[in-house]
Amino acid sequence: MNLNTLNEFRHGIYGCFGNAKDALFNTIDALSSEAAARSFPELSFSPFFERTWASLYEALEDGKIDAQRLRQVFVQCAPLPAAGQYVFLGVDTSNLYRPEAQTAQDRTLVPMANLPKDAHAACPGWVVSHVVLLPSQAGQGTFVLDTARVTSTELATVVAARQLQAVVALLVARGLRPIIIGDRWYACAPFLARLSEVSAHCLLRVKSNRVFYRPAPVRRPGQLGASRKDGDRFQCSDERTHGEPDEVWEGSDAKGARVQVRCWKHLHLRTARWVEVSVIQIIRHGANGSARDPRVSWFVWKGDDPAPLAEISPTYRLRYSQEHGYRFDKQVLLWDVPRLSTPARTERWTQVVACAHNQLLLARPLLDGSYRPWETRRLILTLGQVRRAMPTLLRQLGTPARPPQPRGKAPGRAKGFHPKPRARHPVIRKTSKKQKKGKKTTSA
Repeated sequence: MNLNTLNEFRHGIYGCFGNAKDALFNTIDALSSEAAARSFPELSFSPFFERTWASLYEALEDGKIDAQRLRQVFVQCAPLPAAGQYVFLGVDTSNLYRPEAQTAQDRTLVPMANLPKDAHAACPGWVVSHVVLLPSQAGQGTFVLDTARVTSTELATVVAARQLQAVVALLVARGLRPIIIGDRWYACAPFLARLSEVSAHCLLRVKSNRVFYRPAPVRRPGQLGASRKDGDRFQCSDERTHGEPDEVWEGSDAKGARVQVRCWKHLHLRTARWVEVSVIQIIRHGANGSARDPRVSWFVWKGDDPAPLAEISPTYRLRYSQEHGYRFDKQVLLWDVPRLSTPARTERWTQVVACAHNQLLLARPLLDGSYRPWETRRLILTLGQVRRAMPTLLRQLGTPARPPQPRGKAPGRAKGFHPKPRARHPVIRKTSKKQKKGKKTTSA
């Protein structure tokens, strides 16, 4: 990594901005360097934000960002391996809770995370889907490749599949071999069906009660009736339906505990029969059997290459870096702090946070870091330490943004003008097909 690569990234994202491009770019530099800011207006205290605090809100209100072009810049400047190697992509969603924003449009009822055991709650808010480049080692940080808000009329799996189709096409054009890693919510027929023609492998976690089916048996001569569309049933939680695995691998984990991996090939989901997958069971004899440390885990592998049984568990653990990336964006980069009034402004703010996140990751090899007295010096700097050292580098780089042009004071509201109150919008509840059928049956 050198200054030319970082300069290319900065000029590339500046070219993705339309209206209010200078204010948007100043916001990215302020977000990347103002470690003392604890609220959105405090970003204007940064010496790299050359405008007044009101321009922060104006930039998100009037600004325009070309999402497709921004995705291309992210992929072009990402720290990718050499052509022909595997690259790991993480896909997941994160919620922005807005319980009191009654004037905000398109809020849906989303489940709240990190609650105590057996506690369930939902809150109005927005859901944002991310596709990130996962690091090969823990602590290196993720690189954001694409962001998209999940609207009330779409499913998160459909939005993620559309994002991955665009990102994978750009990576394959560079000669890379993507592996998509996702949580158990993505191991469903709509997601797998949309990615059936994508040149990428998929490693997805599976719920323990998921049901798969073997290939349909060959029609016998003289058989009456319609041919069977599915073969024998395979349910993860029912050992009687498993049969003999096609492949088996045994080894030990980092702590020396025994690990067993079993693989059943040529299975499919009933609503996506044309998508052939391999179902993998991992038994970790050293686990304590809790929800966070399960003894038995199930995965799905989709791809032309056979599943690397010995690498399933280490590969899936790379996905945990995406959770740490979300925490950094919300706690340090203030992603969840501004209470913006429209979904469009929230989408622009999400893209600005992604630009700042990626800029810190690209700048890490160029800085020594700024340590607190209680912090241990490590080989890999945290993004927080990089952020505290960014002002020195930003002064050296300069900025493509133009200086502000003061235009004096605004005339203000006309005499006698009385603004009307904003319209209130209800919270939209997404209902599954099974729930809809149940309601119709009950009403009948």
